[in-house]
Amino acid sequence: MRRVPVSALLVCGALTLVSCGWGGDGTDRPAPGAPTGVTASAGSATSVHVMWNAVTAEAGVRVYEVYRGTTKVREVPGSRHMVDVTRLRPATTYVFTVRARDADGRLGPPSREVRATTPAAVAADRSAPSRPGGVRGRVTGSRAVQLTWEAAKDDRGVVSYDIHQGGTKIHSVGGSRTGTVVTGLRPGTRYSFTVRARDAADNVSPASTAVRLTTAPGDDDGRGTAPTGFRATTRTQDGAHYLHLSWVPPRADGVITEYQIHLDGRAATSLVWGGSAPREKATYSFYLGREDGVRHRVRIRAKLPDGTWGGFSAERTVTTGG
Repeated sequence: MRRVPVSALLVCGALTLVSCGWGGDGTDRPAPGAPTGVTASAGSATSVHVMWNAVTAEAGVRVYEVYRGTTKVREVPGSRHMVDVTRLRPATTYVFTVRARDADGRLGPPSREVRATTPAAVAADRSAPSRPGGVRGRVTGSRAVQLTWEAAKDDRGVVSYDIHQGGTKIHSVGGSRTGTVVTGLRPGTRYSFTVRARDAADNVSPASTAVRLTTAPGDDDGRGTAPTGFRATTRTQDGAHYLHLSWVPPRADGVITEYQIHLDGRAATSLVWGGSAPREKATYSFYLGREDGVRHRVRIRAKLPDGTWGGFSAERTVTTGG
């Protein structure tokens, strides 16, 4: 039987199977890779909230550089994966990219371009949105919580919601959303979250009632961070057997662009979407071998936007030729 290689390298459309190793004699460390999962959304008529997934670099990421077009507009520490770009023009479309710089000063390639359009300015708007009500939260493991709230009211419309952890703003979502998932938390730790609404004129509402949650102790148990609806089947074509997988990406702030497939208890491949990553349903197929009646166990997990691995999906069993 021909087994699936543990670290294959293949480009297939927008999807890449990533090798786990690095060529050469190991003395030269590579530059950081391009940030993935980059998103941009208007925070007000003069600001845009940019987010990206954490980059893993051998020397460690020291800073992220954020560009508007070809102009570098912000630098943020490597521990952060979001920034608000301010002093923008209303009713204008902007293009953003992000690059990672490691501790040795090497600058990685730019991310893919993302676009955001600021809303039109509102003249003489000094009225802040109402306080978001009905804020609730639930723990989804040792490193994540889910927050929901009721829509705030504003005479001109809510453009975004700011999520605060204690006194620090940690995220922003569009004004049409009334929920979010916060990842990258510490196990067994008590947190306090509040939500504020923001309009196009940058008027900010009072903070919502605080929601206090304590993450689960120990290692992440995977609840809320694992792919759901995981299915695995085999198909045969020209005497060769293929494994077909489908799943629903976990909910997280940011885009899930990377997954790791475990076959028979071992990491088989890592999948990275180079273009638009699927949000509702993902599928993938790969070669298993030509022998009939071989049984395989398979499961999958996602790399979350904070750079950590989420929980494993349910494990499925398939048999070639079955």
